[in-house]
Amino acid sequence: MNRREITLRPAQPGDAGKLGAMITEAVEAHAWKPRLHSAAQDIAHTGKMIDRGWVTVAELGSAVAAFIARDGNEVDALFVATWAQGQGLGTALLEDAKTHTDRLELWTFQENTGAQRFYLQQGFDEVARTDGDKNEEGLPDIRYLWQRPTAPLPEQST
Repeated sequence: MNRREITLRPAQPGDAGKLGAMITEAVEAHAWKPRLHSAAQDIAHTGKMIDRGWVTVAELGSAVAAFIARDGNEVDALFVATWAQGQGLGTALLEDAKTHTDRLELWTFQENTGAQRFYLQQGFDEVARTDGDKNEEGLPDIRYLWQRPTAPLPEQST
């Protein structure tokens, strides 16, 4: 599929089941990530993010394939369904988010090397590492920051 087939839209309450399933699927795909919540709790969590107006969905054709949840400058979640990975959905969602702000911040787990590569490719910089003492999973994590480049000041002639 190509980029023209990707459609972005605000999430609707009826999307919570599909988005929650993406979270469940991602946790199950990473043996290093503990399962702390049930599938029903993942759905409820996505429903709360949708209700807050944080979520943008990416569709391939008519299928919900990915989502980003953003609270201001903080990317709270970015998930792409396994079947849709590698088709530009995560990039499209981040590019859209970048049009609404001058900076984005997010966390990812140190074990998630694929996410680390992706965020670096998207122009994020690593700004901190922790031992996981502040995240629910207790896993070491990395803080990333993207900032819109500032335009150079025009040279002044004397």
